[in-house]
Amino acid sequence: MKVEAVYGDPPLELADYGADAVRLSPLHPGRGPIEDLATASLTRAVVLAPPGVLERRYVLAHALRALQDGGELVALAPKDRGGSRLKKELEGFGCAVIETAKRHHRICQVRRPPTPTGLDAAIAEGGRQIAKQLGLWSQPGVFSWDRVDPGTALLLSHAGSLSGRGADFGCGVGVLALKVLASPAVTGLALIDIDARAIAAARRNVDDPRVTFLQHDLRTPPPGLADLDFVVMNPPFHMAGAEDRSLGQTFIRRAAAALRRGGVCRLVANIGMPYEAVLAECFSAVTPLGQGAGYKLFEARK
Repeated sequence: MKVEAVYGDPPLELADYGADAVRLSPLHPGRGPIEDLATASLTRAVVLAPPGVLERRYVLAHALRALQDGGELVALAPKDRGGSRLKKELEGFGCAVIETAKRHHRICQVRRPPTPTGLDAAIAEGGRQIAKQLGLWSQPGVFSWDRVDPGTALLLSHAGSLSGRGADFGCGVGVLALKVLASPAVTGLALIDIDARAIAAARRNVDDPRVTFLQHDLRTPPPGLADLDFVVMNPPFHMAGAEDRSLGQTFIRRAAAALRRGGVCRLVANIGMPYEAVLAECFSAVTPLGQGAGYKLFEARK
């Protein structure tokens, strides 16, 4: 029986796969995690390899683990986003690699060897772990997985005086949530992120009865979120490796829709992001709270 799995969204013009393939991704709510594939359960896997080294090796190792002996793996990535390293990494796992190039991608085809090498080490290095600088559970591939990014650091300095029911849009592993929840005046906090790995880590890091967790793509309205007292966020401005300024603007509109009249949104953004117009459109008052390290901080009141 042929069983095929596809990780991410490989362009069909570069790597074909069937409509009935098992779809896998931590970044698409509703798709399964690659970790749940049974060992030796696949006859074929197609992987759009991630750009980060630890994350990419982790995904490739899981794909090889899940393939039957002799099963086919097609792994591809843009040349400047990890594609130039694919062949060497797969050879390091003991694979014989056929490499081609098309449309600025490197495409590697292999057959799973009987005894691949280094899979367990790659899975351990790229799996969920305590990030030393954070002192929290995290995983390579999650945004700023092993450190507090400068934008979040700026927002942390203004996140301790909130009250009532709120939400953390793009919560990551829960760094900001822990600061918000330090206030006993906070009665509830919804942690929302598109990344299933972030939500899984946040569940370990934020053990608080006031918290709920939701994997959700905030480009669509989150279910059941209304009449909130506050929203905090460090909205993304990249999608699939390319800058997308509309993402942050969408986050701002989602926050305004979820807040009660008089509720507040505190957000931090890269200093070059053009959010002032949409803030003025969605909120009755917008107050700059400061800037630093290339970021700007606002409080917007509905």
